[in-house]
Parts: sequence; structure tokens; C-alpha cells
Amino acid sequence: MSVRHISTGSPFEEKIGYSRAVVADGWVFVSGTTGYDYETMTLPEDVVDQCRNTLTTIGKALEEAGSSLDDVVRVTYILPDGSDFEKCWPVTSEVFAKAKPAATMVIAQLMEEAMKIEIEVTARVSR
Repeated sequence: MSVRHISTGSPFEEKIGYSRAVVADGWVFVSGTTGYDYETMTLPEDVVDQCRNTLTTIGKALEEAGSSLDDVVRVTYILPDGSDFEKCWPVTSEVFAKAKPAATMVIAQLMEEAMKIEIEVTARVSR
């Protein structure tokens, strides 16, 4: 089995010991991703902005893996405040309009209090 690891260069990946994504046997497994802009290591205050950043980071990892957001088959949303989830629906429904993945939303505390959403996905390699 061939396995390829993809990094965004996030300091969390090195400190914690994980990859942003792992490609194996035609699948892409993307780790839980939060709303940081990893170039500036800034985190917007607004949950919708964090959601957009998160999906942008995931999209870049999927591209590097030979996949895309249109190839996502499963998505898990993790939010410390479940009432924030509906605010993200316009973004998630637009991003996943084609893929329409199986989805789950979980309410759980995240690593930092400022983090308002974390998203993980599984996708098929498309090319």
C-alpha cells in the first residue's frame, strides 16, 4: 500500500505529530482543520470566517492529494457552540453543492477557546 502525507506547514502538525491529510488506496483522509490562516497564523473571530478559512485549507490539501471538495464523501463538523452551526450553512451548502457528502455535526470543546469550528473530511482521489 502506498501512503502519502500532506502538510500545510501548520506548527500544530509538527508539535502534535500528524499530517493535514493522508492519501492511501484512492482515499484522502483530511485531519480536523480549524479556521487559522496558516500563512499568518491568525484566527478570525467570526465562526463563518473560520468556516471559510477551514474549507479553504481543506480544499488546498485535497488539491495536493489529487482530489477536490467535489470529491468529499464524508464531513464531520465539530463546534463548541452548536448554535453557531446554522450560521455556517450558506458556506457549507455552497462548497458541498456538488459533493453532498454524508455529514455529522458534533458539539465538543476544541483545543483553543478562540476556535469556533473544526472540520474533517474523507474524499476520493479524482485524478
